[in-house]
Amino acid sequence: MASITISLPDDLASELRTHRDELPRILELGLRELNAGGQTGFDGAADVLELLAGLPSPEEILNLRPSANLAARVSQMIEKSRNGGLTPQDEEEWERYEYLEHLVRMAKAAAHRKLSTAAGNA
Repeated sequence: MASITISLPDDLASELRTHRDELPRILELGLRELNAGGQTGFDGAADVLELLAGLPSPEEILNLRPSANLAARVSQMIEKSRNGGLTPQDEEEWERYEYLEHLVRMAKAAAHRKLSTAAGNA
């Protein structure tokens, strides 16, 4: 294992001392976040989550479709998986997309039930 020495502001150094045993993981997560900053890794998800958080009507939920960027990224990942496999980072990203899809399917099922119930009461 390699050792490094860095200079930090006193307040940050003090905070990190309390997490000394977790420093490798903290750095790993920080680097992953930093590297992901310029990627399109999870573009489109924020739009979907923002819409769902706004308590849309059942019709709006049923009409929900992925943005062009999100659909393109998912297509890229599918193609990458077919041609050579996904990296561990890609696998994590894919799992986030699967979870997002699960949330949207649940929202659409609930919206469908609401509309069916409303139609039955009409």
